[in-house]
Amino acid sequence: MAVLDLQPKLMVGEGWGDFGLIDSGHGRKLERYGDYRFVRPEPQAMWSPAQGEWQAHGEFVPGSDEDGGGKWRFDRPVPREGWDLSRGDVRFTASCTPFRHLGFFPDMAPVWDWMGEQLAGKAEASTLNLFGYTGVGTLSLSEHGAVTHVDASKKSVAQARANAALSGMEARPVRWIVDDAAKFTAREVRRGRRYDGIILDPPKFGRGPEGEVWRLEESLPGLVKDCAALLDGDSRFLFLTVYAVRMSSLAIAGLLDEALRHLPGTIEHGDLAIREEGAGGRVLPTAIFARWRAG
Repeated sequence: MAVLDLQPKLMVGEGWGDFGLIDSGHGRKLERYGDYRFVRPEPQAMWSPAQGEWQAHGEFVPGSDEDGGGKWRFDRPVPREGWDLSRGDVRFTASCTPFRHLGFFPDMAPVWDWMGEQLAGKAEASTLNLFGYTGVGTLSLSEHGAVTHVDASKKSVAQARANAALSGMEARPVRWIVDDAAKFTAREVRRGRRYDGIILDPPKFGRGPEGEVWRLEESLPGLVKDCAALLDGDSRFLFLTVYAVRMSSLAIAGLLDEALRHLPGTIEHGDLAIREEGAGGRVLPTAIFARWRAG
């Protein structure tokens, strides 16, 4: 029976050659993506910036409502078709998307590493990446075996395949699937499939390829229940991240506790965060997570 650890954990990402959090404060953050610097909104940066005037190539200016909107403003030239970055053996294209992101989520880097640790020693692991976006996590997982990558956006899956080609990993055993995550997972349950690991990175709100509506608070419990049916006593992990919602990590850990209590192991929860570069760099929280691990 899985044990729920009530003590919150902290997963802190550090910068690497092609990414770094330079500074943060007053509801914004300054980051570097390769040779380019950008300012983006970050409500959790409630302190004051450590540096003086920020110099950036562009800034995402949010809309007036809290549910989204906004646009990029550029002060220096930026390649509109994107530019290539890497982390380890994985190469991918960064670009200024209309949704304020840069084509990947750098705060997920410690999650990719953690999943690799859970799969260590597992021959030909089979993993499922739901809401897989542009595939950086999928390509990291593919080192350990077959990966099923699912995203409702045809454009995101196309970019994920392009990132695989850029990395020289197009021959890796990855299934690229454009589908509604909840519908796909329910079908996998009916097929009697199992996985060694599952990662879920759902949005607060979204639509599937056929207009299916995803609302996190309403849709997540059913999806987690179906994911639990795809895991067994030989599986290694389930990792769930949640962004931009008014709930605690303990709440989503309780959801995993209900669905996964029949399995051995531990359920943990806490914050994802990124550390600013330089001596005494502050830790900026970005998301909450809950995870089950067999060990």
